[in-house]
Amino acid sequence: MFPDKFLEVLQHEGVVSIITLGATPTAVTNTWNSYIKQGTDCLYIPAAGMHSIEEGLALDNQLKLTLGSKEVEGTVGPGAGFHVTGQGFFLTEGSIFEEMKATFPWLTRVLEVKVQKV
Repeated sequence: MFPDKFLEVLQHEGVVSIITLGATPTAVTNTWNSYIKQGTDCLYIPAAGMHSIEEGLALDNQLKLTLGSKEVEGTVGPGAGFHVTGQGFFLTEGSIFEEMKATFPWLTRVLEVKVQKV
């Protein structure tokens, strides 16, 4: 599901933008590559704030993420980045929530992104 170059980018620090697609107004927030846990077809992101994203997802659960790192060689020189499209949901319990809470004790929820396209 995830290209090797994408997985390589996740191993290096960079900013991740999270954008609601169908909600009006559009909500945008940021996090870090190092906070993302990758599943088989999902990405999991710790959330302490992200209230505007949560409000947007209540109207339309479609998200776009942009992420990258200048530490990874791109197709035309240094720097590689990706767009990820998927559906977003907030988790407040369960094994993923507990696992991420152990790593990020400050989180109140976990944003689960069911990836449709990278």
